[in-house]
Amino acid sequence: MSSRTGVATRKPVSLYPREIVPIDHVEPCARRIRGLLNGEWVFDTNHARYVWEWPHYPHYYVPLDDVRQELLVDEHDVEQYSGGTARQYGLRVRKSYRPGTVRVHTEKSVEGLADMVRFEWNALDAWFEEDEEVFVHPRDPYTRVDALRSTRRIRIEIDGEVLAESHSPVLVFETGLPTRYYLNRTEVDLGRLIPTDTETACPYKGRTSNYWSVRIGDNMHDDVAWAYDFPSHLMQPISGMVAFFNERTDVFVDGELLPRPHTRWSR
Repeated sequence: MSSRTGVATRKPVSLYPREIVPIDHVEPCARRIRGLLNGEWVFDTNHARYVWEWPHYPHYYVPLDDVRQELLVDEHDVEQYSGGTARQYGLRVRKSYRPGTVRVHTEKSVEGLADMVRFEWNALDAWFEEDEEVFVHPRDPYTRVDALRSTRRIRIEIDGEVLAESHSPVLVFETGLPTRYYLNRTEVDLGRLIPTDTETACPYKGRTSNYWSVRIGDNMHDDVAWAYDFPSHLMQPISGMVAFFNERTDVFVDGELLPRPHTRWSR
């Protein structure tokens, strides 16, 4: 379609792959999944299922037979939801009590979820895939996360002030998210960065070790940069490097200013 001026109009083009898994999609999980609360294993299963409750990543559902049912506290509440019917429970391990955090699905649930149990993520102290702790949410089997060394020229600015320039970045490509550019600390103007106490975690990278804000004139830009000093083994190339939010800084790649993405933030 052409505009009145004769110039062709185009729809916005995504700069990165999008998630394509539909809501309520169910798949088997081949990994051993365990949940820990107050020093005790609440469940231990080789037969979990992935359930996509929203498009961005799945949740684990665990067979009732693989749950320590003596730890469940029946709250005598039946919940109706889009997939069927579930009974509500609390979770008690010694002095730790998590009310309303467990949902046991009935035979009226969607196919494959009868007698499956859903735990709220924060109801447990830790989740494990095999013997590796998983943070925030399950790792999506359809998501790729690759850390690739590059010789692209990267420049990071805020309000025209240069914060970092690199000719040897590591680019992290994650399905459904914009590319993240990790730069060597020697290529970052650390004197402009103000350390904060913020800590976040990522299912694929681990826990952050540093966060920084930046003051430009009278404006404070909170938590615009971060680092993983001890990332997961798959993300070792980014160890100790610094990344900046594309959404909140100006990122130049080989001299070209990238459009700021509108995304759910991920570090």
